[in-house]
This record gives sequence, structure tokens and C-alpha cells, in this order.
Amino acid sequence: MCSRTKIENSGQMELEETIRNPGFKDVDDGGSAADTSSSGTGERRDSTAVKLDAAAEEYTQLKPYAGMPKEVLLLHSSRARYRVPREILFWLIVCCTLALVAVTITIIALSPPCLSWWHITPVYQVYPRSFRDSDGDGVGDLKGIKEKLDHFLDLNIKAVWISPFYRSPMKDFGYDVEDFMDVDPLFGNMQDFEELLAEMHNKGLKLIMDFIPNHTSDRHRWFNLSRTKDPHYKDYYVWTDCDPASPKPNNWVSIFGNSSWTYDEVRGQCYLHQFLKEQPDLNLRNPYVVQEIIDLISFWLEKGVDGFRMDAVKHMLEAAHLRDEPQVDPDMPPELVTTEWDLYHDYTTSQVGLHDMLREFRAVMDDYSREPGRYRFMVTESYDYEEVDKTMMYYGTPLVKESDFPFNFYLLDLPQNTSGWWAKHLVDLWMSNMPSGKWPNWVVGNHDRPRIGSSAGRMYVRAINLMLLTLPGTPTTYYGEEIGMENINITQSQVQDPAGKYNVSLSRDPERSPMQWNSEKNAGFNTQTNKTWLPVHPSYETVNVEVQKEDEGSVLSQYRFLNGLRQSELPFLRGWFCYVLSDTNVFSYLRELDGHKEAYLMVINFGRGSSTTDLSAVKELPNELRVLMSTNTANNQKVFQKSRIQTEAGEGLVIRYSTYTRFHPSHPAQCYVSEKACYLETVGILYKC
Repeated sequence: MCSRTKIENSGQMELEETIRNPGFKDVDDGGSAADTSSSGTGERRDSTAVKLDAAAEEYTQLKPYAGMPKEVLLLHSSRARYRVPREILFWLIVCCTLALVAVTITIIALSPPCLSWWHITPVYQVYPRSFRDSDGDGVGDLKGIKEKLDHFLDLNIKAVWISPFYRSPMKDFGYDVEDFMDVDPLFGNMQDFEELLAEMHNKGLKLIMDFIPNHTSDRHRWFNLSRTKDPHYKDYYVWTDCDPASPKPNNWVSIFGNSSWTYDEVRGQCYLHQFLKEQPDLNLRNPYVVQEIIDLISFWLEKGVDGFRMDAVKHMLEAAHLRDEPQVDPDMPPELVTTEWDLYHDYTTSQVGLHDMLREFRAVMDDYSREPGRYRFMVTESYDYEEVDKTMMYYGTPLVKESDFPFNFYLLDLPQNTSGWWAKHLVDLWMSNMPSGKWPNWVVGNHDRPRIGSSAGRMYVRAINLMLLTLPGTPTTYYGEEIGMENINITQSQVQDPAGKYNVSLSRDPERSPMQWNSEKNAGFNTQTNKTWLPVHPSYETVNVEVQKEDEGSVLSQYRFLNGLRQSELPFLRGWFCYVLSDTNVFSYLRELDGHKEAYLMVINFGRGSSTTDLSAVKELPNELRVLMSTNTANNQKVFQKSRIQTEAGEGLVIRYSTYTRFHPSHPAQCYVSEKACYLETVGILYKC
């Protein structure tokens, strides 16, 4: 059909057709399309004009149809019954779009920062020599770790810190590095590492490497070039003139005892080593050395590692003047100063410039963190003991970030005095000194300290795990703590640790025994031969992963439950932490979140006997409290009056209660939160408040 319609200003309408459309005759004249077709086929008219008075009658000849010309379309679309709904729909869409944009902007502006993976998951430390031996040589390796990755998933742990596996002479079991860019054959090879990393990422796990910036092995290429005074490498280490007969340029002592200086016959000078003489200190005042360290960090980040634990960072710089350090006991004869405890380390630790250097390392890691979902984590290790203010400096400043957190070792002192007062003191030592808005962390064991099950006592293992997993921040678990492993007893002939060879009482071997996987030969650590680099603990037949997985009341099952609770309930990750009570036996605290109906009360008995705790003065608590979980499974779901909460020695309770009455507004001095947030229960979202 071809037609053309003219609408004239006079109010008249004229329809001109060049070819009559038989389909429209049916509409116009009341005839059928067939009649029209038969009578007018091929008929051609020069012009047909139909003129109607617009004021007299409405034009009704044409109705909307597919393929109508522009003029007809405009005619119909201008009518009110089509125009008004269209305009209403248009403005409705505009308003809804603007409202959606406004709501989105508001939610983004009001939402608290997202938590990263290292906020959410505990960190699990693997000591590779002791975790799993895949080749039967008696020493754990990277393939062994790969075989046991499902263990971390079973615990709902997503971050694994692996102690050093670099190429090394093993004078300090990997902390004396011969080549930072290679894997020691004892643990496998680079392909084994890459396969381990790929499999971890496939399973949603993060890998944190140990990095040692302070020193190398004396067999490192840099040291061999430095001792021969190679022009580029001669100042890569800390050298000074000394008397070869008595190589003591000053009174500095090493961590392992005796002078921290050793004479090198090749160079004819003394070099500094704050650890073993086989671990010479790098000269990090040399910008070329700093760049070498940055290049090494980049090398592993390029491979895809998710973070670093920076080892012994407080030792990275020394005073250039090399003066004697002041003695703790000024009257002690200088020749008797042989241990680190005899001196104030004013010139060998925490020197000016240290934090600037760590911020350089952090900046490199931030460059690699720009990829979505690939944040690179950094934690620093520094034992500062009573000088907690020095430890807090590793958090950085409000304007310049340093480590995500420094390791908190104060709970390692828990066995010194098992009481509620002491537990609260150690927790508060960190919380009250931590910079505002920072994220805490907790460590109860590692490869350098006795296992908490031995130092505090087996009866407290469950309670300590309960506290570790319900305090605010990131918990760190040393391998075996999830099943309650204890130290082994070793004889002088069994000592492997260099520190123990100087003094067997200082050996760190007892806390490094093979992981106990099952009740079979060698506790499942080595199933191919009967070799283990250290003896297996005799309790392995009952204290092992396989047995405890089947026991709902085991240490492992309780650990798994608590970790699941921590990650699934908002008050633990986002809420307030408040002290409720501490006395000779009991340490009690709660976790709550504004707007969230459910809150959690922890009551932990660190004393030597049973205790009845009276919390009737805490008006924010309901009168009846039901136990969600007890380390003594007989008390699960038990109901206590808040005036009489009973616990046995070593027992911990997690009590869940419902109330919108919050504790922290009326007790601000007893409560902490890293980032304030509130929960809008009706829509299930968090917002800043």
C-alpha cells in the first residue's frame, strides 16, 4: 500500500491515494476486501479527494495498523489516550531511576569499609618441616602441604602462613637464606611451590610467605662477593675493623648469646650478626641493598603470593656509630655480658629510618593490591616486650600505612599466671594501646615458643581457643593447636635446634614435633618410612585429626564450631568488644552490634577451681542466659540465672542472648570497636553510625 495524507490548516483533511488499498475499502465503504478486489483490480484513478468538515465530525477512516506512515502515526500518537499514559510512564521511569541512584549513593556513603580476607579468616601457621612428609625422608615438604589442603577447608581457614622454605644451609632451619629466589631441595622445587600456590588459589586459600629482610646466610652470593670487597657488594653487610685475636668492636651480643661480631679472615674485618654467626646482617642503610629486598618482594608477588610475614624487623637497622649499649646492671663486669637480657638495646633495634623502610615495602605491596580481590597482606614480627608503644608503631600513621598489623605476642605470657585478672590484663595491654581504628590480632603459640597446651596446661587448651576465636581481630593458630598438641620431651642427642645445641633448655624442638594426623605409623606424618626428623608425641593415638573429627566434643570440633560462629555472626567481626568482669578465676566479655538483636557473652574460667559468677549488676543482660556452647559439652544449652553462672576450672562458655539494649553506651571506657557500624535488621544491611 502506498498512501499520503495531508492535514490542512483550514481544519479540513484530504486523503490522496495513488493506488487504492483494497484492505481499506472494507473499512471505508462497508464492502468486503474481496468485492473491492474483484471490481477494481488494475483500476487506476488520477485523484480522489475526500473532504470532511473537522468541526462537524471526527475523522475515523483509519485505525492504527502495522506499517502505517509517519503522518498517520503522529495523528494517533497525539491523542490524549495515547499521549498521557506515555508521559506518565516516562516520568515514572525517570523518578525511579533517580531514586535508585540516590539510594545507591546513600548506601555506598553510609556503608562501613568492606572487610578483607585477612580480617575474616584466622591465619594458620605451617612449619613445613613438621607438617607432612610426602617422600619418606622424615622431613615435611611442599607436596605434603598440598596433600593436606582440605584440612584448612574443614576448619574454615582461608589464610596459611608457611615458614621459610628458601634454599638454605639450615643452620637456623630456613631463616639463614642462601638464595631467596629458589626452594630448598629438602622441601621440593619451584615447580612444587607453583603447583601448591595454584591449588591453594583454586580452593580459595591465601598463601603468606615468611620473608627475612634483616640477614642472609654466610653462603649467600652477596656475602661471598662482599667479603672479597667486590666494588658493588663490599658494603652489602655491616663490616668494621677489629682485632682478630679478640673480635669485639663493641659489647653488642647476639640473640643466641655471646658477641654479635665475627672476624672474617678473607676480608680481614668483623661482620655483624644479631643471630647466628652464619647469619650476617645486611647493611640496609645501603640503598642498593634496599632495592635488592624490594626486587625480591616483587619476585614472589609476581608469582602470586598473597602476603608476607616480615621477620625480626626491629633488627633491620643499627646505629652507625657502633657505640657500646648500656648495661642493665651497670655493676656487671663487661666480660660477663653475654646474653641479650644483659643490655638495653638502644643501638641495635628500632632505629630511626626503620619505619620509612617498611613503608617502602608496603608501597610495593600496594602496587600489587590494585587487582580486584588480590589484596597483598603484610604482618610484622617484633618482640618488644614491655615496650608495647614500639610495637604499635608498626601499624603506621593515619596518613601512611605500614603493616596491616604487627603480631601480638602478649597472650604467650598467659601461662605465667592463669587467672581472670591476668587474662584481662594481657588483652587490655593491646586493646588500650592500639591506635584508633586499627585491627587487633592474637597469637598463643608459634615455632619459637612452647605450645600453650604444655605451658598453660592441657585443661586450658579449649578455653584458650575459645578466647582466641571470640576476641575482636584476627587469630593466629600454630599447627596442631586445633587438636591440642603438646610439647615433646627430647634428649640432648635428639636436639636439632641450633639454640638448643648451645643450651638444651633453650631448644625450640619440643614445639616443632610432627603433626599428628591419625593413629597410624608416625601419626600419619610419614607413611612411607619410619623416619621423622623429630620424635612424634606419644599421645598421637588419641590426639590426632582423624579421631577428633569423629568426636563432636573434641578440641578440633569445638575449634571448628567457634571459627564458624566467628565468621557467620556479625557481632564477632563488626561489633563492639566490652569487658564485663574479671576476677581471680573468671574473665568475661561480650560482643554486640547496634541494631542486631543477638549478642554474645563469654565467661571463661582461667582459675584453679570452680567458680560462680554473679552478673546481676549488669542490667543490659537478661535474667536467664542459655549456653550456646561450653568447652564442657555437658553444659551445652544449659540455662543459668545471670546471678549464678557456674564454671569449672578451664571451662569456657559462649552464651547467646537476644536484646536491643546495648551495653557499650553506658560503659564507653570498657568497650572498643575498630570501625563503628550499625545493623538495619529490616533490610539486613550495615551502615555507619
